[in-house]
Amino acid sequence: MVKVGPINLPPVKQVGIVVKDIEKTAEFYTSAFGIGPFSIHEVSLDGVIFRGQPITLNMKVAFAQSGPLQIELIQPVKGENLYTEFLAAKGEGLHHLAFEVDDMAATLAQMAEFGIEPVFHHDLGFTAFAYLDTDKIGGVMIELLWNKKRDKTR
Repeated sequence: MVKVGPINLPPVKQVGIVVKDIEKTAEFYTSAFGIGPFSIHEVSLDGVIFRGQPITLNMKVAFAQSGPLQIELIQPVKGENLYTEFLAAKGEGLHHLAFEVDDMAATLAQMAEFGIEPVFHHDLGFTAFAYLDTDKIGGVMIELLWNKKRDKTR
């Protein structure tokens, strides 16, 4: 476990990279570095909370494994969201480190004790994600991933 103050996080599960052209980036990572194959998906989610307001999220995502670490490529397609905000401010690059937690509510409560709040989150019932406002130090956000099948509180 990684210890951040009294908040215990499991090992990093995923590295998220925001890109402008997901197909081009996936092909480059596969041909240059041997990462892949990537599975690319178009995603549209209604009711994602972005800075306190519900939005529809339209994006492409691509996933590949690199050993135990999942590489996620994210290309925003339409609308304003956390990823378009990132591209406008920083361009392409490392966006987040993701940790799969067993109890999303308890972990979010611990984060809140340190003034770390979600800025982008959604609960699909069987899974949920929450991006936390941690990029002011180190330039990278923390994403919490929750999988109902792994939740020890249920």
